[in-house]
Amino acid sequence: MSTLSVYQQSAPELPYKVLTHAEDITATLAEVGVRFERWPASAAIVAGASSVEVLAAYRPQIEQLMGEEGYITVDVVSLTPEHPQRAELRAKFLQEHTHGENEVRFFVAGRGLFSLHLGEQVFEVLCEKNDLISVPAGARHWFDMGEKPNFVAIRLFNNPEGWVAHYSGDAIAEQFSRLEEWT
Repeated sequence: MSTLSVYQQSAPELPYKVLTHAEDITATLAEVGVRFERWPASAAIVAGASSVEVLAAYRPQIEQLMGEEGYITVDVVSLTPEHPQRAELRAKFLQEHTHGENEVRFFVAGRGLFSLHLGEQVFEVLCEKNDLISVPAGARHWFDMGEKPNFVAIRLFNNPEGWVAHYSGDAIAEQFSRLEEWT
């Protein structure tokens, strides 16, 4: 189940708000400029599906979003517990960073934990299958795919080079939840 937990930056041990209804999550994140939606599956995606199959299954939604927001590049990231670089990738994504463009992810399968450091608050968003999240350009955040990643996500970019991070150097991510704590 998709979940949003909101913390004061100074109190990472206890959220002051926890939401599980998609409408509440959407409304709360919209207040801070984050887009969150639930997209119904237009086709079943089976384990091992190719990027071409994944993109074809969600082509109408992708084209609509590309038209609305001007995204020029789309790809699929798929990680499994057997991925040989899973530890290195996790470490890279777990560092607080920003992007010069929105970070857009649509979870086709599996789940991941986006943490957004906005002002004095941290918003932890457990994204699962059918969740779309768009983290605004310049927003400090990190992403945890877990020790044993198991997800497929469509990524959309304005930058033809794809994912480019600017690390903050802040160790705040070490104080907050990891995906394993959400089981």
